[in-house]
Amino acid sequence: MSKKIIYRFFFVCAIFFSGTKLQAQTNQIGIFDDQGDIGKVKHPGSGTYDSKSQEYYLSGSGTNIWATHDEFHFVWKRMKGDFILRTNAAFIGKGVEEHRKFGWMVRTSLDSNSKHISAVVHGAGLTSLQFRRTVGGATEEKKFELTSADVIQLERKGNTYTMSVARKGDVFVSQEISDVDLGDDVYVGLFICAHNPDVTEKAVFNNVRIVVPAGKDLVPYRQYLGSEIEILDLESQNSKIIYQSPKSLQAPNWMKDGSNLLYNSDGLLYTFNLKTNLPTVLNTGSAIHNNNDHVISFDGKWLAVSSSDSTGNSIGWVLPATGGEPRRMNKIGPSYMHGWSPDGKYIVFCGSRDKEYDVYRIPSAGGPEVRLTTSPGLDDGPEYSPDGKYIYFNSVRSGLMQIWRMKPDGSEQTQITNDDFDNWFPHISPDGKWIEFITFLKTEVAAGDHPFYKHVYLRVMPVGGGPIKVIAYLYGGQGTINTPSWAPDSKHLAFVSNNTLLFPVFPTATN
Repeated sequence: MSKKIIYRFFFVCAIFFSGTKLQAQTNQIGIFDDQGDIGKVKHPGSGTYDSKSQEYYLSGSGTNIWATHDEFHFVWKRMKGDFILRTNAAFIGKGVEEHRKFGWMVRTSLDSNSKHISAVVHGAGLTSLQFRRTVGGATEEKKFELTSADVIQLERKGNTYTMSVARKGDVFVSQEISDVDLGDDVYVGLFICAHNPDVTEKAVFNNVRIVVPAGKDLVPYRQYLGSEIEILDLESQNSKIIYQSPKSLQAPNWMKDGSNLLYNSDGLLYTFNLKTNLPTVLNTGSAIHNNNDHVISFDGKWLAVSSSDSTGNSIGWVLPATGGEPRRMNKIGPSYMHGWSPDGKYIVFCGSRDKEYDVYRIPSAGGPEVRLTTSPGLDDGPEYSPDGKYIYFNSVRSGLMQIWRMKPDGSEQTQITNDDFDNWFPHISPDGKWIEFITFLKTEVAAGDHPFYKHVYLRVMPVGGGPIKVIAYLYGGQGTINTPSWAPDSKHLAFVSNNTLLFPVFPTATN
């Protein structure tokens, strides 16, 4: 039996014996338990899952989801507690009725007159939060000014439901409701309704995620959620989960060969083969307390890692990318390695000296470090552009965390982003055209912090300046993209998202 098969076997067994239903659900579709038509539907609907693209295709008829009862097709999962439901979605074909609709739904039961809360997008573009407060009661709604949303999120936190929507590339706008009680044990899922009993409509859903977030009692940096490594296609913005673990996996680098990723977990570094979907421990010698600040040289031959020394301070080390005994770079710490110069002669890092975190440069062959930033407050995440003309970094000096750049000698420090978010860890695409970074919400996170388990965006902007667009909406944060994660082709990105609940329909390991 192969190692890959063993991993999956034990994971499935663990879930089975913990009481979660898997194969017992005969109509299981992807991450959902079952599917079926709700109400007296004239033409039966259907739902299918494409495991290669990780997309769901739904078709359904039905008169409406409105008034005192509903008719539609539903793929669902039973859930309790808090959750975050998210998808990108689009109708297939021109359609017939302007009020055909799809979205997320949370229902108390599968009866047609059940209480529910739904995140709905209509064929004509109307986007609304719809709900039925009582069994058989009239449906109500809160309309959004935004129309034709194609990214839909519905989150439950306690008894508060928040619907967040966006047109792909934009940030979310939200509405919430907290006075509708559906009970704790509910049906959650995707739906489609034709708004015409004689018509069947179709829709496609990708980036479908059901996330169980961190609980209030989680102790940061001591307790961890499961991790999912995802690969994002920049053009389609469809992201596929390629690997899962109940442990904390962090900061995937894309290796020069384009066939492997490098990430850290539990102090060790792992290479991940993209063809076999299997990880292998990378030999880092005496550096066995590695964190998520590790970076590969432009020529792919060398690896700079950050690993704690005997005093507990993070120190920079250099070793061959193929593994080996590391060479110490810093005399003191904390020091966190972030970027190589294109010629391989220098490494830039974030270092804490005299209670200030700043950007430093050090010769890769060894030698004295040079301080490049001196402004009060945190400067972090330095990285050279592929042409070597600039070092990009993030700084809190202007109030919120924003993206900056400077010349390699530290001169001409210039702010690049200036918005109402906290932006971290700029990464320049190998072709030099794009800047990718992770964005935290200032309502959730202090400007100088980048914790685990938050609502975050991955965003890109042209290197020469221009509009910033969202390329991924996710639950993550620390460890998602701390270091460069672009593929060599500049068309794909690797990142880590987090979830308490891991679905074994994706490649999964127990180590």
